[in-house]
Amino acid sequence: MTETILKAEHLTKIFSTEKGSFPAVRDISFAVKKGEALGIVGESGSGKTTAARLVTGLIRPTEGKIFLMGQEITKAKGRELRKAYRHMQMIFQMPAESFDPRYTLGSGIGESLRNAGMSRKETEQRVRELLVQCGLTPEFTGKYPHQVSGGECQRAAIARALAIRPELLICDEPTSALDVTVQKQILDLLLKLKREGAGSFLFICHDLALVQAFCDRVLVMHEGRIVENGTPDEIISSPREEYTRRLVESVL
Repeated sequence: MTETILKAEHLTKIFSTEKGSFPAVRDISFAVKKGEALGIVGESGSGKTTAARLVTGLIRPTEGKIFLMGQEITKAKGRELRKAYRHMQMIFQMPAESFDPRYTLGSGIGESLRNAGMSRKETEQRVRELLVQCGLTPEFTGKYPHQVSGGECQRAAIARALAIRPELLICDEPTSALDVTVQKQILDLLLKLKREGAGSFLFICHDLALVQAFCDRVLVMHEGRIVENGTPDEIISSPREEYTRRLVESVL
């Protein structure tokens, strides 16, 4: 039986504003198996990024439960949440904003290794290895986020996410802020990591073509709900929902 890395059960998230309350996510359930790339696709406002923020503990669900490596982390905080982050890491849409501009990329990539007790010398060696693995040269250890391109910064962000060898990488629109050529380079890097067994992936994206290229299975979200579930080929060739048909037509 394939091991389940992440499991979400009946997640709901209701946000309150001055104009009232609205559900961003409505009773969704899904699981990510070991070695699997699960895509969540939908238009802006469909709830897919909220789903990612829920499973990483960046926001709390109004209802539902989240399990990582068989342990419930729904209400994890402090030390318990930091322990969970040893098993999952997130790659953000805007990589430069996820690095502290006061520190070099090498310092940012090595932070989790230092926190885990690795020596300075070992950390520096591991950071250089990660940069090379992600298509950068060791010299990038001394560069600051503002000194590199968006694609280079995203490669560094992927290197940082890989540093502690997490079982799960959560990719929140990791290519959408990049131009088309660089998008392909980052997708090729993620495909390479997937082939090398870098772990499981939760891939949040609005682009069905990218999901088809990368994911083993896909969930389609609309207005906070999961409206379709299947392989990318099944979703694209035989969509059951009108909303999914429109998504498919937008990329054909």
